[in-house]
Amino acid sequence: MSYITLVFIDVIVPILILLGVGALLQKKFQFRLRPIANLVTYCFMPAAVFLNIYNAEINLSLLAQLVVYLMLFITILIIIGNVLARLLNLENGEETALKNSISLMNAGNYGLPVAQLVFSTNPLGVSVQIIVLVVQNLLTYTYGLYNLISTSKSFVDLLRDLLKLPIIYALIFAALLKIFGLPVPSVLLVPIEQLAGGFAALALILLGMQLESIQIRTFHKVIGWALLGRLILGPAVALGIIYMLGMDGVIAQSLFIASAFPTSRNTSTLALEYDVEPELHAQTVLYSTLLSSITVTFVIYLSMQLF
Repeated sequence: MSYITLVFIDVIVPILILLGVGALLQKKFQFRLRPIANLVTYCFMPAAVFLNIYNAEINLSLLAQLVVYLMLFITILIIIGNVLARLLNLENGEETALKNSISLMNAGNYGLPVAQLVFSTNPLGVSVQIIVLVVQNLLTYTYGLYNLISTSKSFVDLLRDLLKLPIIYALIFAALLKIFGLPVPSVLLVPIEQLAGGFAALALILLGMQLESIQIRTFHKVIGWALLGRLILGPAVALGIIYMLGMDGVIAQSLFIASAFPTSRNTSTLALEYDVEPELHAQTVLYSTLLSSITVTFVIYLSMQLF
């Protein structure tokens, strides 16, 4: 059995199974998804972020390298999205869908569970993904939200939305404890570990529930270009930057894998909330998530061969 087949079976198939469980549960019981999403966002995800950052060994030089990489990566993807939108002569809502679908990745419900499976014996790989997750959340509620409602939302409102994200505080508290060498009391550490352990399964089940409710209609041209930008050009750009910066090892592997994740589900959620081409956003999330089972498998395999 080839290594790429093993990667698909060991990493992608468990994810697809949990997505399928979520879709079946939603089809049968029709859960209200907002409370479950809030439970993941405000409880399970912050615990996973806190625990992985607290246990990781990240030095300042590594952090600086990650910042440079992420700035370059995000900037190039934003430029690609804007250029494609201009060349295709899209309407405002379609343009927003294309730009957000290319630049915003599902680093939480999809990316973090993948990282936990791939780097189960190396917390550094998971910690790199957490930094990507935090940056992606910041990007979603600044650039992504600006694309949707640039004429009706002030900078103060955007900042207020950012400060509502609990993962930011989980990251800060974990970093402060590491800097000052302070231990976490076992009475707190045990429930945090239990919550963090449940995050991956619940996040993927929730994503499966969300995908089940998406209706497939006509295949809009924006979807094809968004898939190309997110799943093909994204990893290609990441690989170029990684080589340019001379990155290697687990850090390079983690960043390369993270670049291949599908479009963020938040693009669909925000588009629905602000009524900006919600069906187009939702279908892009669905198609990119399904197709990523192939592309992410290949990128994981390639990352292990190259780095």
